[in-house]
Amino acid sequence: MRITLTLRSFAHLLLAAAVALLPAVAVAGDASPGFVKGTKRPETTPPAVKWQDGWLVPYEEAIPGTELSFRMVPIPGGTVRLGSPADEVGRDDVEGPQAEVTLPPFWMAAHELTWAEYKAFLSMLDLFKALETSGVRLVTDENVIDAVTAPSVLYDPTTTFINGEDPRQPAVTMTQYAARQYTKWLSGLTGRFYRLPAEAEWEYACRAGTTTPFSHDDAESLDDYAWFVDNADDTTHPVGEKKPNAWGLYDMHGNVSEWVLDQLADDGYAALADKPQPLPLASAINWPTELEQRVVRGGAYYDEAAQCRSAARRGSEDEAWKDVDPNLPKSPWWYTEEPALGVGMRLVRPVEAPAKKESRLRWWQADIESIEFDTADRLSQGRGAQGLVDPELPTQAKELGLTD
Repeated sequence: MRITLTLRSFAHLLLAAAVALLPAVAVAGDASPGFVKGTKRPETTPPAVKWQDGWLVPYEEAIPGTELSFRMVPIPGGTVRLGSPADEVGRDDVEGPQAEVTLPPFWMAAHELTWAEYKAFLSMLDLFKALETSGVRLVTDENVIDAVTAPSVLYDPTTTFINGEDPRQPAVTMTQYAARQYTKWLSGLTGRFYRLPAEAEWEYACRAGTTTPFSHDDAESLDDYAWFVDNADDTTHPVGEKKPNAWGLYDMHGNVSEWVLDQLADDGYAALADKPQPLPLASAINWPTELEQRVVRGGAYYDEAAQCRSAARRGSEDEAWKDVDPNLPKSPWWYTEEPALGVGMRLVRPVEAPAKKESRLRWWQADIESIEFDTADRLSQGRGAQGLVDPELPTQAKELGLTD
């Protein structure tokens, strides 16, 4: 057995070197699954969305190497107005100047990311370490930019799982950096470009064509669509138990707040409002430059109805959200406090992936030096691990006897 493993390790070391030279994910134009050519609209729920010579349709994406899958639904292109108080009488967080953003169609996950899905990612910690020990898929100075960083184990799981860890409950307490690394890992496995939504995409998808405070009739019917302080019993709930919005998205209001890419600006959307309107998505993203005040959207199980509105926002507070973390530096992957016990994530897949590798990496990587430093420090101590991820990883790991 030892000889067989050594021979396999050598063979796969050669294969891994070849694989490392390939692109990390498919380039723009990869529209399958989720795309059907033809002039006749397919009968789907939610409805198919016209795109070029065919239709964007709902699809199930399997996570390679697992028995898990998740559902993506098409979101039609259109325009969203950010920072608009006119249609939300009684708002107490008016953003001031308004900005209009035009969006192409895209796919969004029907549900918030679940513990079942996120734990598959967490299992990479042991796999990446085992691959390194076997001398396979080694991360080097030349390919480290392509590597995925797997989070460390939780130092106190009772905190993160205080509301349970049912496989269908939404995963929580991951930092935005950890969420971005999840999307990089998934993109590598599937060969399709997954990422966090931009804030404009998230609000547009949440509204589902509405201009009212919620994506349904009124606040009185929020109980039918959301887990919030009035009905959640102070805990998260399995995804998809409430009604979806008109575009097939569940739990956009309540249950857990969801990471978007943008940073919260002190002047709201004033910087966007000064630009020619409407803005394309690329010009509307407020790329983060600081560790704190990254935006989460949608409200959580402990929030009042007003905090679950389509336009409601909250900025992250890393120092406060990691208050009882005893590590120095504190974890770049995990939070320990409420409200982070109600912070999760949801996937987006754009209709066209960025063609350039550098453009894709911008959605996935650490974006400030402090995150890079803290991550490198943890990795040097053996807390966390890095690995190269592509569609061949599950097969190679199984052949090496590292997974079942």
